[in-house]
Amino acid sequence: QVQLVESGGGLVQAGDSLRLACAASGSIFSLNVMGWYRQAPGKQRELVATVTSGGSTRYADSVKGRFTISRDNAKKTVYLQMNSLKPEDTAVYYCNGNGYMGRSIEPFNSWGQGTQVTVSS
Repeated sequence: QVQLVESGGGLVQAGDSLRLACAASGSIFSLNVMGWYRQAPGKQRELVATVTSGGSTRYADSVKGRFTISRDNAKKTVYLQMNSLKPEDTAVYYCNGNGYMGRSIEPFNSWGQGTQVTVSS
């Protein structure tokens, strides 16, 4: 099994910054795409940003220029630096990672438990 554990959420004011982190652990053979998704109350989960093992990134239009995703492959950790936060960024943020695991090198797609980000106006 592969576990993802997020940290760094909290309550901030509009315009503030937060940095989320997500560490992967378990029997990981390779960790390919890691990313962040978010789900606001009453809304569907949506992509925020992803980063490949080679460093290619992808962002939702709503966060471009404000959020930066990065990863430390040695630590199996992905980060999300969130600047200029807005009330509409309020959501539970989930980490996602996929790749291959175990001696049999089976594919996996795992989610973290989520971390709450609340931005007050």
